Amino acid sequence: MKLKSAIAALLLTAQPALAQDKMTLILDWFVNPDHGPIIVAQEKGYFADQNLEVDVIAPADPSDPPKLVAAGKMDLAISYQPQLHLQVHEGLPLQRVGTLVATPLNCLLALADGPIKSPADLKGKKVGFSVGGVEEAVLASILTHHGLSLSDIELVNVNWSLSPSLMSGQVDAVIGAFRNFELNQMDIEGVEGKCFFVEEEGLPPYDELIYVANTDTMDKDMIARFLAATEKATQYIVNHPEDSWEIFSGTSSELQDELNARAWVDTLPRFALRPTAMDEGRYAAFEAFLNEAGLIPSQNPVSKIAIDVTAK
Repeated sequence: MKLKSAIAALLLTAQPALAQDKMTLILDWFVNPDHGPIIVAQEKGYFADQNLEVDVIAPADPSDPPKLVAAGKMDLAISYQPQLHLQVHEGLPLQRVGTLVATPLNCLLALADGPIKSPADLKGKKVGFSVGGVEEAVLASILTHHGLSLSDIELVNVNWSLSPSLMSGQVDAVIGAFRNFELNQMDIEGVEGKCFFVEEEGLPPYDELIYVANTDTMDKDMIARFLAATEKATQYIVNHPEDSWEIFSGTSSELQDELNARAWVDTLPRFALRPTAMDEGRYAAFEAFLNEAGLIPSQNPVSKIAIDVTAK
């Protein structure tokens, strides 16, 4: 009997482990604190616990991720809710399947000691931007809130050089600055910035960073497991902010600087605690906002834009 038991145990241990499901996730930009739950989930083994092997990829061009998912070349991409609305109207087969950062990070940024004390002071001034379309609609809404329009200012494409163009005096303000990065970057360089928060300036609130998948080919079960792992990682980050920072920053020497350390602290309270959960009213309101701004010709139902992959 002992011999049979030993043989049975040996056969069990010799069985090959089940292969993990492989999936590809392309980020919106290079790895930074916005991606904390993903990196922590990877490092803590939470993806492996969900029988997943996740290949995390940084894009060569930040405009590529949603297009690659739409083309079937990636499983998931990190993108932005405002852009998703436009891309769905353009015919890209994309849907929001989860949320990473659940509040706006975007702001209208000016110098704290400069002449722009209110967006109303932008009349006749230069405003820098990096991404056309949505950013112009955001800026237009802010200006309207203060009795101005886009015709009252000069738009300048600063090609992702937001805070440098502001600090150098090339422009008087910039739209599209992330409050968790640009404000810290300026402060580190000895220049104090002032953010006018878009959600306080007439815009409906929205999810800043979301996960998007291909409407036609997505594997909902696999995505649900991915989101369960990132939810667990987010809980760990909230419960252990210093330890999680050490885990996150330990993955690359490039992350171990003052800017990323500050951004980590500022980003932490903005991570979605329930990444699968969605607010239908939020998506409907932003779709209506874009329609009223003339950026989309009609209003899609929320079900075409965003879903909860765990819903039965």
